[in-house]
Amino acid sequence: MFTRRLAPYWATFFIILLAAAWLLWIGREPICKCGHIKLWYGQTMTSENSQHIADWYTPSHIIHGILFYAGLWLVARRISFGWRLAIATLVEAAWELVENSDAIIERYRSVTISLDYYGDSVLNSVADILAMVLGFMLASRLPVWASVLLVLGFEALTTWLIRDGLILNVLMLVWPLEAVRVWQAG
Repeated sequence: MFTRRLAPYWATFFIILLAAAWLLWIGREPICKCGHIKLWYGQTMTSENSQHIADWYTPSHIIHGILFYAGLWLVARRISFGWRLAIATLVEAAWELVENSDAIIERYRSVTISLDYYGDSVLNSVADILAMVLGFMLASRLPVWASVLLVLGFEALTTWLIRDGLILNVLMLVWPLEAVRVWQAG
C-alpha cells in the first residue's frame, strides 16, 4: 500500500532499483565473473574485489551514511527522516554510477594501486548503497560520540589492514600522491 508516510521509503527503494538498472544498462556485470556470490570477499588486489556483497570497502559506505545523516541533519533537519534517507540514497546511488563510469574506473587504475579494478558488480554496488543506508540508520540511533568513534574506527581498521579507506581513497582519486601510492603497494 502506497501511503504518504511511506512515500520516501518507496522513493528510496526505486532509487536503488533504478541505479541497479542503469548499471546493468551500461554493461556492468550483474555478479562476479567468477560465477559465485560471496557474502564477504576480503582480498583487495584481485579482480574479484568489489564484485561480491561485502568487502573491505563496505565500511567506507557505512561512513558515507553516517556523514550524510550528519550533513542532512545540519542543513535539512526539518525534512522528515524518510526524505533525508531518500536524498542520501540518491547521492550514494549517483556516486555508484559515477564510480562505475569508464572515466573514473580508468582514473582509479591510472593513479592508484587498483590495477585490476574494472568497476563494481551490480550486486556490489547495490550492497554498497545498502551499507550507506545502514550507516544512515545507525547514525540516526546512536549518540554522536558513538558515530564519531565508528567512523574513526572503520578508517583506522581499513587503513591498518588494507592500507586504504575513505580518506585515502578520496585523496588518491582527487590528488594522487606518489608517496601514498608506494606505501599502499606495501
